[in-house]
Amino acid sequence: MSKKKKGILTALLCGIVVGFAFKAGFDVTYAKTSDNEYCMSCHVHTDADASWKQSMHYSNGSGTVTDCVACHLPPEDVPMHRFAVKTRMGAKDILSNWFKDKEKIDWDAKGELDYAQKIVFNESCVRCHENLYPEGVTDEAVVAHLYYEEYETKYNLQCISCHLDAGHYDPDYKHESMKTAPVTAGPVYEARAEVKEFADFTETVPGTTAAIRMIAVPGGSFTMGSPAGEAFRKDDEGPQRSVTVSPFFMAEVETTWDQFWAFYNETMSEGRTPPSVIYANNSREDVDAVSGPTPPFGAPDQGWGMGQRPAITMTHYAAETFCQWLSLKTGRKYRLPTEAEWEYAARGGSDGPYYFGGNPKKYSQEGFLKGIFKADTTVIASNLIYAANSGNRTQEPSRVAANPFGLKNMLGNVMEYCADWYAEDAYSALQDGAVDPKGPASGSEHVVRGGSYASDAADVRSAARASTRHDDWLRTDPQNPKSIWWYSDIKGIGFRVVCEVPDGLIRNERKQ
Repeated sequence: MSKKKKGILTALLCGIVVGFAFKAGFDVTYAKTSDNEYCMSCHVHTDADASWKQSMHYSNGSGTVTDCVACHLPPEDVPMHRFAVKTRMGAKDILSNWFKDKEKIDWDAKGELDYAQKIVFNESCVRCHENLYPEGVTDEAVVAHLYYEEYETKYNLQCISCHLDAGHYDPDYKHESMKTAPVTAGPVYEARAEVKEFADFTETVPGTTAAIRMIAVPGGSFTMGSPAGEAFRKDDEGPQRSVTVSPFFMAEVETTWDQFWAFYNETMSEGRTPPSVIYANNSREDVDAVSGPTPPFGAPDQGWGMGQRPAITMTHYAAETFCQWLSLKTGRKYRLPTEAEWEYAARGGSDGPYYFGGNPKKYSQEGFLKGIFKADTTVIASNLIYAANSGNRTQEPSRVAANPFGLKNMLGNVMEYCADWYAEDAYSALQDGAVDPKGPASGSEHVVRGGSYASDAADVRSAARASTRHDDWLRTDPQNPKSIWWYSDIKGIGFRVVCEVPDGLIRNERKQ
């Protein structure tokens, strides 16, 4: 054999040996960096380990233990996808471990569904749970799993939307219908509040412990919408129109859980009669006519706490029914605000992006350099709850200051329903100088105003508009028909009530 051939053969053999050595080393490294101990060397969060060991994936009758990578990486039968995800997530975790202050990491937020969906893979869940109908499964679970199989692709359904506590036990997570609602401790009011003048008052709901602080909002004119040059402006915020609204009372804060549960406990039912029909067929004093919500599935407060936090996840229909119940209980006309009333109240006499002033670009984390340079939060954070100060959950209204009218969190905490139907070109159809406009006569979605605890500063401007997304917000609801009371796929939605002012009080207010 010639020297040349021997050289080629030697090089080939060396290449094979090096290749095998590299493959063996790669496999060992890959396996070592995929075990639980290695994962915990970066994820230095003791609660993650403790909650995993309390979960069904560790503590179960079969003795099967599900490791970290079984949920947080794609299945092994898709090796390139798995390797790509492992490389990306691993690099992110290592950099965070080196450069981030672990004490300042919001671990609670990383346990929320919004974040968990980014790091848990449906295909990994199904890889282990091939049989979705094991012996002993409940009828409720059968219905849910049939729905999942039919609509997984269409609605991009996630297993953890219903099984968020499977990998990390959460004592506040409920995977069942709520049987009873909390009853707020305190005195039971015998009568409604007396209102003799157009001034702030506290409504007391007879027969309940619920009280609602109502703010007297003086009537006036303002420019509705945003100017063309406002940062982050969207097309549906214009053209601007001069609008006049009559005086009204508005709740100081978004409807709280204490207030909503008072309504729920008095009216809970399986009814599906629209409020408009009940109004037409019954007297205003017939409280028993109100058909209230069915029991919600799980914990509608998401385990964040109830009390004075805003009630969330109810539908527009449920919010309207609450207003109807409140009207029947008090003999006053309560309702959702019109879009014009809402914006007038939110502005508090201002005409800029926010009632407290400032440039949205300085407050926002949106843009090319997002996350590199921190936004200025000094002023905005004291006035509303939004992404930068919420901890990815709703907060009590005591956290923020009131606007010039005395209203809290008009621009943040939760998005708020308005009475109007939504139309992108609603302002084009609005007459300049309109008095008490009510938006389009019909539509398929309702107006939603104000940002939520998850919103960037760009979306909490006074003129920012949005709409309900009814079908999308019910994607994971397996019921047929779907709930008319509770949404399954939106958390940052709530409402606040408006009370119309009797004619006599309006006349007195105008004389002042």
